[in-house]
Amino acid sequence: MAQLIKNRTATLDTWKTLEIVEDETPENVELPTGDVIFPLAVWQARKAEIISCHKRIGLLIDSNERIEDVADDLEYFVVIAVNFPKFVDGRGYSTAALLRQRYHYQGEVRAVGDVLHDQLFYMQRVGFDSYALKDGKDVVYALQKGFTTFGETYQAATDQPQPYFRRRA
Repeated sequence: MAQLIKNRTATLDTWKTLEIVEDETPENVELPTGDVIFPLAVWQARKAEIISCHKRIGLLIDSNERIEDVADDLEYFVVIAVNFPKFVDGRGYSTAALLRQRYHYQGEVRAVGDVLHDQLFYMQRVGFDSYALKDGKDVVYALQKGFTTFGETYQAATDQPQPYFRRRA
């Protein structure tokens, strides 16, 4: 089970992520109860059913999926989990930035998948506020070192809209 960092604190993950196994399809997979993060395909296939049965809904976006496809549905999601299938796949950074900057999403944006402490500083800059570390990684070390890569940033970003030269003046 992945260890969760939320708002720079190690915490327990109360959400379940629905996984579709080989014999299942988005249309026939059994929907679990409780706080569930649904894959985009399941959301698109069974949106009305999910809304009627769940008070708190999460969405899982894979790196090859577009957040623009559910931009009109963002109000339904308490958490949006963005999957990083590999450490070198940076498409999730753009997804988080779009959620925060273009769509003004105020809910939790969670990094999942191949998430390492090396990425936390950069993920925070684009709008992530929770991180499910890859299995086997040390959450204490990640908290100590992951957010302090740099003391000051030059560029504007989601977490600091003013560039350094404007803040300095």
